[in-house]
Amino acid sequence: MGSGLVRVRVFVGGRVQGVAYRFFAEKYAGRMGITGWARNLPDGRVEVLAEGSGENIRAFLERLREGPRLARVDSFTVRREASTGKFSDFQVVFLAD
Repeated sequence: MGSGLVRVRVFVGGRVQGVAYRFFAEKYAGRMGITGWARNLPDGRVEVLAEGSGENIRAFLERLREGPRLARVDSFTVRREASTGKFSDFQVVFLAD
Protein backbone atom coordinates (compact mmCIF):
# COMPACT_ATOMS: atom_id res chain seq x y z
CA MET A 1 0.00 0.00 0.00
CA GLY A 2 1.22 3.53 -0.77
CA SER A 3 3.44 2.41 -3.66
CA GLY A 4 0.91 3.11 -6.45
CA LEU A 5 0.74 6.48 -8.18
CA VAL A 6 -1.83 8.84 -6.61
CA ARG A 7 -3.09 12.08 -8.18
CA VAL A 8 -4.78 14.89 -6.28
CA ARG A 9 -6.09 18.32 -7.23
CA VAL A 10 -5.95 20.76 -4.33
CA PHE A 11 -7.60 24.17 -3.96
CA VAL A 12 -6.12 26.35 -1.23
CA GLY A 13 -7.79 29.55 -0.05
CA GLY A 14 -6.80 32.30 2.36
CA ARG A 15 -3.69 34.47 2.18
CA VAL A 16 -1.94 32.22 -0.35
CA GLN A 17 -1.05 34.59 -3.20
CA GLY A 18 1.87 36.99 -2.90
CA VAL A 19 3.46 34.90 -0.12
CA ALA A 20 5.48 32.43 -2.27
CA TYR A 21 2.97 29.62 -1.72
CA ARG A 22 3.50 28.12 -5.20
CA PHE A 23 7.27 28.14 -4.75
CA PHE A 24 6.85 26.55 -1.32
CA ALA A 25 4.82 23.79 -3.01
CA GLU A 26 7.50 23.40 -5.70
CA LYS A 27 10.27 23.10 -3.10
CA TYR A 28 8.55 20.36 -1.11
CA ALA A 29 7.36 18.56 -4.23
CA GLY A 30 10.98 18.31 -5.35
CA ARG A 31 12.05 16.97 -1.97
CA MET A 32 9.26 14.39 -1.92
CA GLY A 33 9.37 13.15 -5.51
CA ILE A 34 6.01 14.75 -6.36
CA THR A 35 5.28 15.82 -9.94
CA GLY A 36 2.66 18.24 -11.26
CA TRP A 37 2.15 21.98 -10.96
CA ALA A 38 0.86 24.89 -8.86
CA ARG A 39 -0.85 28.03 -10.13
CA ASN A 40 -2.64 31.11 -8.84
CA LEU A 41 -6.34 31.36 -9.67
CA PRO A 42 -8.13 34.63 -10.47
CA ASP A 43 -10.33 34.22 -7.36
CA GLY A 44 -7.31 34.42 -5.01
CA ARG A 45 -6.88 30.70 -4.41
CA VAL A 46 -3.97 28.47 -5.42
CA GLU A 47 -4.60 25.26 -7.36
CA VAL A 48 -2.13 22.38 -7.08
CA LEU A 49 -2.15 19.25 -9.23
CA ALA A 50 0.16 16.60 -7.80
CA GLU A 51 1.12 12.99 -8.49
CA GLY A 52 3.28 10.70 -6.41
CA SER A 53 3.21 7.69 -4.14
CA GLY A 54 0.37 7.59 -1.62
CA GLU A 55 2.77 8.09 1.28
CA ASN A 56 4.51 11.06 -0.37
CA ILE A 57 1.21 12.66 -1.38
CA ARG A 58 -0.03 12.43 2.22
CA ALA A 59 3.16 14.11 3.49
CA PHE A 60 2.96 16.75 0.74
CA LEU A 61 -0.66 17.57 1.64
CA GLU A 62 0.39 18.10 5.26
CA ARG A 63 3.01 20.64 4.14
CA LEU A 64 0.51 22.36 1.83
CA ARG A 65 -1.97 22.69 4.72
CA GLU A 66 0.73 24.50 6.73
CA GLY A 67 1.97 26.69 3.86
CA PRO A 68 4.92 29.07 4.02
CA ARG A 69 5.44 31.32 7.03
CA LEU A 70 3.60 34.36 5.62
CA ALA A 71 0.61 32.39 4.32
CA ARG A 72 -2.69 31.79 6.07
CA VAL A 73 -4.62 28.75 4.85
CA ASP A 74 -8.36 29.22 5.45
CA SER A 75 -9.73 26.54 3.12
CA PHE A 76 -8.20 23.35 1.78
CA THR A 77 -10.07 21.10 -0.65
CA VAL A 78 -8.56 17.89 -2.01
CA ARG A 79 -10.01 15.90 -4.91
CA ARG A 80 -8.54 12.56 -5.87
CA GLU A 81 -8.29 11.94 -9.63
CA ALA A 82 -7.13 9.14 -11.91
CA SER A 83 -3.35 9.28 -12.15
CA THR A 84 -1.74 9.72 -15.56
CA GLY A 85 2.00 9.67 -14.88
CA LYS A 86 2.42 12.37 -17.54
CA PHE A 87 4.49 14.81 -15.45
CA SER A 88 8.27 14.56 -15.19
CA ASP A 89 8.72 17.29 -12.57
CA PHE A 90 6.82 19.90 -10.56
CA GLN A 91 6.43 23.42 -11.94
CA VAL A 92 5.01 26.77 -10.98
CA VAL A 93 2.55 27.74 -13.72
CA PHE A 94 1.99 31.37 -14.63
CA LEU A 95 -1.40 32.15 -16.18
CA ALA A 96 -1.60 34.75 -18.95
CA ASP A 97 -3.59 37.86 -18.03
